[in-house]
Amino acid sequence: MVKIAQEIKSFFLQSKRVWHILKKPSAHEFKLISKVSALGILALGLVGFIISTIIKVFTE
Repeated sequence: MVKIAQEIKSFFLQSKRVWHILKKPSAHEFKLISKVSALGILALGLVGFIISTIIKVFTE
């Protein structure tokens, strides 16, 4: 039980260090991340659409 408590305490101390290092992204960084994420989602959707279309064509 004591070991688990020590591991939890250690985890929270490490998390606290990371939290203090974090910074809020600038508006430019946020827009860039949003654009890249949107492009990735669109690319995956397009690949899925193409695969489903190919499967439908060959199974008919």
